[in-house]
This record gives sequence, C-alpha cells and structure tokens, in this order.
Amino acid sequence: MLQKIGRFFKFRFIRFTRRLELSKRQQFVLGTLLLTTTLLLTQIVPSDYRYAFVIFLSMLTFFVSAFCLREDLNGIEWVTLLTLPTLYSMAVGLFYFLLPVRWLTRIPVATLYALGLYAILLTENIYNVAANRTIALLRAAHSIGFLLTFVTYFLLVQTVLAFRFGPITNALLVGLVSGLLIFQSLWSMDLEQSISRRVRVITIVLTVVCIELAFVLSFWPSQPMMTALFISSVFYSLVGMSQQYVVDKMYKKTVIEFFVVSFVVFCIFVATTQWRG
Repeated sequence: MLQKIGRFFKFRFIRFTRRLELSKRQQFVLGTLLLTTTLLLTQIVPSDYRYAFVIFLSMLTFFVSAFCLREDLNGIEWVTLLTLPTLYSMAVGLFYFLLPVRWLTRIPVATLYALGLYAILLTENIYNVAANRTIALLRAAHSIGFLLTFVTYFLLVQTVLAFRFGPITNALLVGLVSGLLIFQSLWSMDLEQSISRRVRVITIVLTVVCIELAFVLSFWPSQPMMTALFISSVFYSLVGMSQQYVVDKMYKKTVIEFFVVSFVVFCIFVATTQWRG
C-alpha cells in the first residue's frame, strides 16, 4: 500500500516539476525560506489560530520535504524520511509560543530554525541516496540527524510538559513522539525498504520505556524544562546505543559514554528538584 501511494505522489511530483531546472540544493534553500517565512507569520495571525497555523506549518513541511526529495522517494521512505522535518517544524512552531513576545528573541530562533531545517533536508537527502548506493557522507549524516532528532524530541517533550496535562496525557503524547522519532532514527542506520524485526522490537521497547518514564515523572516535583531534559537524555542514550546495536557496533566504551551522559543529567535533575513545594 505504501509503495502504491508513494508511486502515485512521485508521479504527480515529477510531472509537476519536469521543466524545473533548479538544483537540489537550490530547492532546499527555497523550501527553507518558504517554511521560515511561514513560521514568522505565526506571530501575525490571531492567537486563537496559532495552533492551527502550527498544524498547517507541519503539513506544509511534509509536502515541501516530499517535493525536494521526490526523485528517489519510495515505499517506507515516505514515513522515515519525512518524519523528522515535519516534527521539527511542529516542535519549533510550538516552542515559539513559549518565548517572550519580542522579535528580538524570536528572529534568532527563526534563523536557527532555518539552519536546522536546511541541515535536516541535506541529511534526509543523503539517507535517500544511500538507500540505493554507498555514499561517503553517510556517517556525517548519521551524526547530524541524531543531533537534530534529539533537539526535536527535547522541544516537543518540553512543550507537552509546559501545558501541564495529566500523567496519562503526558505519557501518551510523549509516547507518540518517542515512537515516531525512535523508528526513523533506527531505520536510518540500515536504510532498508523492509523494516527489520530488530528495528520493530527495539522501537516498541524504547517507546514503552519513554511512556513509563513520562508517566512517573509527571508526579515528580520538578520544573517542566528539567523533566524534559532528563527524559530527552534517556532518549539520547537509549536510542544512541540502539543505533550502534542495529549496525552491530555496540562496544563497552559506547555504553559507558551514553550511560555517563544520562547519569550526569540525572544528578542535575535530582539536585534541582523542589522537594518542599
């Protein structure tokens, strides 16, 4: 089914863009400018429509990313390659509302958003090409992709916790975000058209861990940002180790490095907890 849908949209994209002579990098730049402008427009629309505008921005990011990557986009790649840019736009769009209402702070964020989005498009393009042939830039793409995945995850979790929902709602929303980002992160390591059993099982297990962690920490007397940072550090460590496991490069040194990151953040998290409300 995904392959049929992919062929349908791919055919439409190719017909629509047959006469375009823009290079892929130029398309990435134009797409980034369009989406950054759309992000800035969220400050102009009435506050009642801002969340609807974030949804629009996310959907627009999906289609712009698909347009830029249309040449080699097939099957499961319609999910794996387009998840990160879509959620990245949603994360920044929602986090945008938490900033002070001043252009002095929001314009730099929009600039960082543009740089991050352009890097994501380049990374996804490398994944797209590497799925068909060996490419030297794949290792660098893995590092950049994982870093931007972590940033996206932190912003989304921070936004969810900032709304101060109940424990069950927090757990479900964090679980949804975790599942999507974990899946695309693990898939990027093998780049296969068919999803391996290893990737499926690890995605489910790590998603359950994130759900349980979000549920338990919803009762923890700490600031939302510190809670989001700790959950994100656990995400970073578990997904980082799992990526190495998927490609059979799990070493003792790697495990220790990721464990140390989570332990340090945990110590900061406990130290900043407000035990006396």
